[in-house]
Amino acid sequence: MGARHKAREYALQMLYQAEASGAAMSEVQASFWRDQEVPPEVREFAERLAAGASAARQECDELLTGSLENWRLERLAIVDRNILRLAVFEFLHEPETPPIVVIDEAIELARRFGGDDSWQFTNGILDAVRKKLEASGSLGR
Repeated sequence: MGARHKAREYALQMLYQAEASGAAMSEVQASFWRDQEVPPEVREFAERLAAGASAARQECDELLTGSLENWRLERLAIVDRNILRLAVFEFLHEPETPPIVVIDEAIELARRFGGDDSWQFTNGILDAVRKKLEASGSLGR
C-alpha cells in the first residue's frame, strides 16, 4: 500500500472521529497519533488532508449537495460523507493529484470502509462533481 493511500485512510479516520465525536480537528489530530508510528510524509499528508477537508467542509458540502440526486447529504453514512468530502477537497486544493487518482482512491476507501454499494455511489457522485468543476475551471485551483 502506498504512502499517500495510507495517508488518505488516516485522514478519513480523523474526519470520521471529528464528526462522530464533535471534537475539533486539532484535538482529534493531537490524540490520533499517540499510539502510532508512521513516516513523517504520511503523517504530514494525512494531517493536511484532514485539516483541509474539515476547514473546507461547507465548500465541499455545497458541491456535493449539488450533485446528489434524490439524496440529502446528512442522510448519508458518516463514512461515506467524509470519503466524498475528502475527495472534493483534493479536487479543489491538491492540484498535483490527477482527478482520476482522487476518484480511484475514494473508491478504494469506500470499498474498505463503506457499505456494500458505497464504492459505486462514490464513483457516480465524484464523477459528477469532477465534471462540474472541470466545466467551471475550478478543478485544482
